[in-house]
Amino acid sequence: MKRRTAREKALQALFQIDVSDIAPNEAIRHALDEEKTDSFFEQLVYGVIEHQIQLDEMISGHLVNWKLDRIANVDRAILRLAVYEMVYADDIPANVSLNEAIELAKRFGDDKAAKFVNGVLSNIKTDIEQS
Repeated sequence: MKRRTAREKALQALFQIDVSDIAPNEAIRHALDEEKTDSFFEQLVYGVIEHQIQLDEMISGHLVNWKLDRIANVDRAILRLAVYEMVYADDIPANVSLNEAIELAKRFGDDKAAKFVNGVLSNIKTDIEQS
């Protein structure tokens, strides 16, 4: 499975977990739709779940006039996925994670999602680089 496909599937699974409150393994099974699983895909899903509190704190600290629970579910899942990659996936450059998140936002979000995701993640990326 290509990494872009793994990110799309991970986004779908994380969205289902967030919206439907289903078990991660069930969401993974739905997202895969009988495809073979992939270690990167599973690392993303379980990694975001495991570190969700820290990820949400980082995201919340960079929201201007927004609260995390008011962000569209798909945008919130994209942000969590990208911040997880930026912080915990050492083999992926932050710019790659940021660009992939913008592409996900263009594909799955509304008209303003890509700009919003770019703004939040750019600020988080700057903070990560400075620390």
